[in-house]
Amino acid sequence: MKAAYYQATFSKFRGAESAAILGELVLTHGFSLEQPQRDAWIEQIAILKKHLEHIERGHILLEFAIPRMGKRADVVLIVGGTVIVIEFKVGAAMFDRNAIEQAHDYALDLKNFHRGSHIVPIVPVLVATEAVAKSPLSLTWAADRVAVPVLAAPGDLRWILNLVDSEKKSRPIDCDAWIGSGYQPTPTIVEAAQALYRAHRVEDIARSDAGAQNLGLTSGCIDEIIERSKAHQRKAICIVTGVPGAGKTLAGLNIATKRAKDHSDEHAVFLSGNGPLVAVLREALARDESVRENTSKSSAHRRAASFIQNIHHFRDEAIRDSRPPYERVVVFDEAQRAWTRDQAAKFMRTKRSIKDFNMSEPEFLISVMDRHEDWCVIICLVGEGQEINTGEAGLAEWLDALASRFTHWDVYISDKLSNADHVASNEAMLERLKRARAIERHELHLSVSMRSFRAESLSSFVQFLVENRPNEARATYKEIANRYPIILTRDLNDAREWLRNRARGSERFGLLASSGAHRLRPEGVYVTGKIDAPTWFLNNREDVRASFYCEEVATEFDVQGLELDWTCVCWDADYRYFNGQWTHNGFRGTRWQKVNAPEKQIYLKNAYRVILTRARQGMIIFVPKGAPDDPTRPPAFYDETFEFLRACGL
Repeated sequence: MKAAYYQATFSKFRGAESAAILGELVLTHGFSLEQPQRDAWIEQIAILKKHLEHIERGHILLEFAIPRMGKRADVVLIVGGTVIVIEFKVGAAMFDRNAIEQAHDYALDLKNFHRGSHIVPIVPVLVATEAVAKSPLSLTWAADRVAVPVLAAPGDLRWILNLVDSEKKSRPIDCDAWIGSGYQPTPTIVEAAQALYRAHRVEDIARSDAGAQNLGLTSGCIDEIIERSKAHQRKAICIVTGVPGAGKTLAGLNIATKRAKDHSDEHAVFLSGNGPLVAVLREALARDESVRENTSKSSAHRRAASFIQNIHHFRDEAIRDSRPPYERVVVFDEAQRAWTRDQAAKFMRTKRSIKDFNMSEPEFLISVMDRHEDWCVIICLVGEGQEINTGEAGLAEWLDALASRFTHWDVYISDKLSNADHVASNEAMLERLKRARAIERHELHLSVSMRSFRAESLSSFVQFLVENRPNEARATYKEIANRYPIILTRDLNDAREWLRNRARGSERFGLLASSGAHRLRPEGVYVTGKIDAPTWFLNNREDVRASFYCEEVATEFDVQGLELDWTCVCWDADYRYFNGQWTHNGFRGTRWQKVNAPEKQIYLKNAYRVILTRARQGMIIFVPKGAPDDPTRPPAFYDETFEFLRACGL
């Protein structure tokens, strides 16, 4: 992805013919050029030529790439030691909220993900070409030296440039070194899906530093296995593991989009049993395509639905039709959540009126793909410690099915599986791997969290926290505290205010709680009220149903596989610290009851693990004070939890 369509010093830009600058923009653009875009470039060039004439030194970059967002900023100016990001709204007289957020997002994106911008001041500017000049304006700086967006008319640009030039906040920037310093984006899964769906390469939207290079290695390894299976007419399954937020879903989406684009005969598809994730991604892709292509949202939705499917719909179709499926390459997201034999049989009996179903979901799904006479490939994406539902099989059922019934399949696994935190013991897992004759490939494990670009050690911190290892949690948090704030409060309104003050641009925030947090209701947190996931995750600040309002709360079932920038984790007495240990509790009727089943204890621990790893930039944890006159939430149920979290360094 070329950094900018046009790049020059101020003096070269001023001396160049406007038609020549336009020609270079058109040539580099490479796509069919629509008249509105051409006219916008002409007006922008004229405005910039007029208002750059008094600044002797500097660099201008037109259509500068912002890879994480899959977009380009209209203009980037490097003046002395400051970067100015300008977004033009040609023909506009007013400054709407979305445009302000867009300009702010570009600046924040550079600050967070562009190496050369980490320590330099950045000024986002929104220019409405029909607005009335009102300079002198002022610059207000945040702690990370990203200014509050400046809302400007064309005539204000001269004043802004003079002010930036005179402030001398940093030593002069070497433009070529700045451009070449490297971009390390960590897109949200929604942004990544949109970019990959538009045929961007994963290398353009994902980090490229050494710690995260295994995302590319994983994709390359899977490509190699698919090609080998295709060439030798073999059936293969790849089991990809990774820490929370490491990019498993991104790797799966990349494989599905890449194979669908370059190998259309394979009909690659991305399957997930995570209903909210499927709904959010489909809606996001449909909205994006509808706007970009000026097509109806319903037709865009149909195309998105064929690419991202609910695994249960895939399963039900295979029950009705015994022929080989259309797809030869299938990606199963969150494969650890597939059902055990008992759970699958119960569902089929009660919901589908099939009385003799006697397979686990993994066994049935493999059998469906096994209908192909020649070759096919299954990619299973497996999260560590994320089984959160009764009847979820974990990895064990996949391996048992492969070892007992599908011995003719090639099995490729991550070499980290023996260390994974699954329901089955590690000894039993090792025996299953041996019986399945699994081939180890280190590329099939994603070890670096990419969700939180500020805190690579977040998943380790959360692991120590939920496993009652406060000393290690405290030491780990010290490593990340200056990049990833985690704050405690006993007041939910304070938590809401903290979120609103932290978020900038379009950064998203919201309330999270475990699905068992039934006694947060007196605090106004209703976990039994089901959110509409696409609305909650995608709609803007004006929608009371959106996460921004901090009224509707999402549970682990709503957010697994998705993420926000900032979260408030609301902690109830279901996962309660008492006498130096975590205790597991469920609220039934009018009182709490102990959860004694080991499997259900793991599900509860994993619920908190999930909600504690959803925030990309930081979180606040709300622990209620309780009420002395309410036997279901006495202060003792919460105080020890609060003190334990303080002991973890928060």
